[in-house]
Amino acid sequence: MVTQTEKPLYPDIIREFFRMFPTEDSCLEYLIDLRWKDGFICPKCNLCSSPWKTTRGRITCSSCQYQASVTAGTIFEKTRTPLTTWFEAAWHVTTAKNGMSAKTLEQTIGTSYHVAWMMLHRFRIAMVNSERTKLSGKVEVDETFIGGEEQGGKRGRGTGKAIVVIAVEVNDGKGFGRTRMRRIPDGSGDSLLPFIRECVAPGSTIVTDGWNGYNKVEASGYKRVINNISDSGDFAHVAMPGVHRLASLLKRWILGTHQGSVAKMHLQSYLEEYTFRFNRRKSKSRGLVFRRLLEHSVVTSPIMQDDIVGGYWDSDEEA
Repeated sequence: MVTQTEKPLYPDIIREFFRMFPTEDSCLEYLIDLRWKDGFICPKCNLCSSPWKTTRGRITCSSCQYQASVTAGTIFEKTRTPLTTWFEAAWHVTTAKNGMSAKTLEQTIGTSYHVAWMMLHRFRIAMVNSERTKLSGKVEVDETFIGGEEQGGKRGRGTGKAIVVIAVEVNDGKGFGRTRMRRIPDGSGDSLLPFIRECVAPGSTIVTDGWNGYNKVEASGYKRVINNISDSGDFAHVAMPGVHRLASLLKRWILGTHQGSVAKMHLQSYLEEYTFRFNRRKSKSRGLVFRRLLEHSVVTSPIMQDDIVGGYWDSDEEA
């Protein structure tokens, strides 16, 4: 039973949002502060100045009188959806413990399903920080399989499900660190090694099973520890607890928040959202996570509808 003291908690979060961003102008001011933290720099003359603020979200350079748009060059470029709606969506997505499906967001902020779906996918793309550092130390790497029922009796790496490779930092005795995830076309070294090189710092210790797709890991500048699950007699979650814990949580999140309805062509976007959430799970301030999402949003190039509909990240020929 929910007590009287517990009931106002979520409404208080919503009231806090509307207090901070009651109007379109307040949202524009926030975006200006995020885009130009050290002061406005004119895109045309490259001079730092105190701009004049005009209508429709534009600011005018006091040096050359060039009119710049606050939202140009961001995921908000040419949007017909009010910024207050964008901000409310970002607030709900980052403050809800497990995020939101497009259907839930549609019902929460009062837009159409199409608008909610497109907003969520743009935010998921923006969640990828281009300057994020690589994983380091001891890193477990393994694949998992996302999708429906098995067909044709195939299991494991021969399955027709989507293959997702997961890397997670393992802090001995202190739980897990950060993670990276990617949908790959197959479990070969040609798919696994580029992921490792892109996501894990050289010199790190890579913990894998005995699969031969990892045979060239050491030649790529890593130390390798092999936990051969079939030989050890341990369950997979005992021999490699990090990736199997992450795989279980990922599947539970897809099933619970998104009712298991994730198309293969869009799977990478969902993986990026889960990575963003997991890597910030220890944050004590949901407001800071909200700020991080909008920081990423103003440095992410514009994303058109056609870029999203067919799958933003083309993992293989099906994407």
